[in-house]
Amino acid sequence: MSDSFGYARVATAVPEVRAGAVRDNLASMLSLARDAARQGCDVVVYPELAITGYTCADLLAQRLLLDAARTALVDFAEATAGLASAFAVGLPLAVDGRLFNVAALVQGGRVRGVVPKTYLPSSHEFYESRWFVSATGVTRDQIDLPGGPVPFGTDLLFRPEAPSDLCLGIEICEDLWAPVPPSSLLALAGATLLINLSASNDLAGKADYRLELVRQQSARCLAGYAYCSAGVGESTTDTVFGGDCILAENGAILARSESFRRQAHLTIADLDMAFVQHERQTCTSFAQAGRGSPGIAPRSYREVRLDTPRAATRHDLRRAVSPRPFIPADPAARHRRCQEIVAIQSTGLATRLHHVGATRVHLGLSGGLDSTLALLVCLEAFARLGLPKDGIQAVTMPGFGTTHRTRNNAELLCAHLGLSLDTIPIAASCRQQFADIGHDGTTADVTYENVQARQRTQILMNRANLLGGLVIGTGDLSELALGWCTYNGDHMSMYGVNAGVPKTLVRYLIDYYAEDKADPATAAVTTTAASRRGPRQSSGPMSSTTSSSTTPYAAASPPGKSSSSPRRPSRIPTRRRPSGAGSGLSSGASSRSSSSAPACRTARKSAPSPSRPAVTGACPATRVPPPGWPTSMPRRRPDRRPARLGVRFWHPFRVPWFADSRFRGSSSHATPGCDLAPLQGGQASADAIFDQPWTAARRD
Repeated sequence: MSDSFGYARVATAVPEVRAGAVRDNLASMLSLARDAARQGCDVVVYPELAITGYTCADLLAQRLLLDAARTALVDFAEATAGLASAFAVGLPLAVDGRLFNVAALVQGGRVRGVVPKTYLPSSHEFYESRWFVSATGVTRDQIDLPGGPVPFGTDLLFRPEAPSDLCLGIEICEDLWAPVPPSSLLALAGATLLINLSASNDLAGKADYRLELVRQQSARCLAGYAYCSAGVGESTTDTVFGGDCILAENGAILARSESFRRQAHLTIADLDMAFVQHERQTCTSFAQAGRGSPGIAPRSYREVRLDTPRAATRHDLRRAVSPRPFIPADPAARHRRCQEIVAIQSTGLATRLHHVGATRVHLGLSGGLDSTLALLVCLEAFARLGLPKDGIQAVTMPGFGTTHRTRNNAELLCAHLGLSLDTIPIAASCRQQFADIGHDGTTADVTYENVQARQRTQILMNRANLLGGLVIGTGDLSELALGWCTYNGDHMSMYGVNAGVPKTLVRYLIDYYAEDKADPATAAVTTTAASRRGPRQSSGPMSSTTSSSTTPYAAASPPGKSSSSPRRPSRIPTRRRPSGAGSGLSSGASSRSSSSAPACRTARKSAPSPSRPAVTGACPATRVPPPGWPTSMPRRRPDRRPARLGVRFWHPFRVPWFADSRFRGSSSHATPGCDLAPLQGGQASADAIFDQPWTAARRD
């Protein structure tokens, strides 16, 4: 079995089937098997009873048909002996005078195991109990086939001989629709890829229900799920089959076939088995269920080892990778998402203010993206509490790199919102600090870059002590996650309203506020803030004197490169904490300004030259706040993403950004250095990295 970076390539194969035409069906199945092997598939799943056809009805009582199906199974195994894939094949199989609807797993020229169907539908258009016996009627744990005895039963797990995260569990059609599907128990026993051979007919509305059933089962089991249904070649006496094939992973649909295709076809996707194992290790409820569930007696499972030679190394990735997974493409869905996020942010802040009895907040306002959003969230929170908005104390603190346009944006925003804006220049106090520590005040080094950010935070904290209230952090999740903030500077606050919001979403949240909540004049100002870009270099990504000590902000793709066709990154950065973290060797913003999406903060913290690029920095791994106070720096937990104040994202491709040490050559885990959409002017940013699918989660 192939195990490229923890991925398993899985295919569903719908052959051209005619009821009772065993040899013709076998020929179509073998053609698909060879095609799947050429494409490097590890597992191939066929429909239920594909060898004979599902709709044979009373022909299933004919000995001639049953013998032909058994012979075809042996022939299929011999014909695929030289292929590296494992094949799940459906057929009727007579054992001890009972007829079972089974799935046979074939690999390396042998039948490795046979799994009978547990739940037999016998209502409406289905009559399976007329011909078949349930798996509960099994009286032996192995059967004799040409080549020797073969494990038989529903207690089989198929695992590669070599260490791998891939473990197969098989169920058949109606099993999935039962209140407690066999796949649930198989998952608890260790199966990471659940296979379903199905013959589900099509009725109006059934396809959507079936899709949600597969999605939810993959999510509930924290597993990959491969569902393959019978195609249009089946009899249409009283049923129609569309060949619905679905590949899911932890609640995310990775691929789905086109329905009602008359030609034989494959549906292929790469499923991340390593991620599945990671999710299970960090999900305490999954581990608890594995020790036994109420009313369900624990059972033992047999492992069948798969020892086929490994497939050839694959250099492509068969799964879509969205460059903006946190931003719905549909405008209506995006509007609802933004509405929800602003409500979460403002409600969280309002609750904190209510609990601590605070009626005043302080925040540094630069006129950029992050601080603009933080100010709007404060307005919403005060409105929810019925507090006068003069309790919102905005401060602009111009330094060496502050531009007139930056200050003008902040002033206009406050004027239209009816808020006061205090101006406290920091240049003199920073020069005093340079003199105190022996810095010449002109060398644009790490110290020069960070003194301004720390001075701004000190002013805000001291004002909060003097006037009362909380310091509102404006840094977004992208900055905090990647360390693009100054230790003991702008990474600190008493409540960080943007700490759970990726950079790419910030602009859309501001646009939502401008469209839905602000008057036309205020909307124009907020839109201007959202579209502002700070000074930057004429070309190339932003850099600074400390950029070499931190994780790169982004690696841009060639223009026109599709994010759904990942390529190997030119370099793969380490995921270690930057060497300067915690030692003061972090660079940071001289204010909380942010440039337009998708660019990050720019020259607001730079040297006197207005074209100086932005800088990088490091956040500490953990910061313990003073007793009784919240913190804007997320405290990391070993089991999932950091705890964050504000919005928490459960994404279909969720993985903790700090927990995955498996940097990939291909970009399903879309780590820094993987395919990123090109940014305007060649400028790369934190949001382009962070707003990538860190591979899979089960909720959005």
